[in-house]
Amino acid sequence: MKGVAIIGNVYGYVRVSSKHQNEDRQMITMHEMQVPDENIYIDKQSGKDFSRPQYKKLLRKVKPNDLIYLKSIDRLGRNYTEILDQWKVITKDKRADVYVVDMPTLDTRREKNLIGTFISDLVLALLSYVAENERNNIRQRQAEGIAAAKARGVHFGRHPNPLPANFYEVYQQWKTKKLSVSEAAEQCGMPQTTFFERARAYEKSTLPNED
Repeated sequence: MKGVAIIGNVYGYVRVSSKHQNEDRQMITMHEMQVPDENIYIDKQSGKDFSRPQYKKLLRKVKPNDLIYLKSIDRLGRNYTEILDQWKVITKDKRADVYVVDMPTLDTRREKNLIGTFISDLVLALLSYVAENERNNIRQRQAEGIAAAKARGVHFGRHPNPLPANFYEVYQQWKTKKLSVSEAAEQCGMPQTTFFERARAYEKSTLPNED
């Protein structure tokens, strides 16, 4: 960035929440910031905690006056308290700088005085709180949507496999003790526990309605 002197090494930290997600957008940002590939640390797991090998490796590597690029603040973590703690580790304990590309205000290289630090920390706290609050709202809306769908009779989860054609005949033989559970399950081609569960479900479905 113009007017901002960079002292020390430049690093980038990239995180996606699972191995199936793509980190391309974050990598493009790191290359735009001219971060060398060997200085980009990538974790592919949830940000719910900081047990992340590449992040830990980055912290061991970084030295005072080094700079760490993040595309967005939630790449550092997904918990308000943890984000603030890790920000403190990087900027106070390690005495390195952080630049959040999607939020240029979060650039610790600027205004390295009491007022500048106060403004940066205040913006960080506000953004972290807003991000976590939005995630909580999303989870609540999802839970409410699922509850409403269940109330309408929508079925969630995997549907059980259809019963084998001989199930009812085998069930009757098991019920009259002509077959053991293991024999009945074997004839139906299912584990004993599955046969027993399906038998109990069948019994419940055939009970007379007491209403």
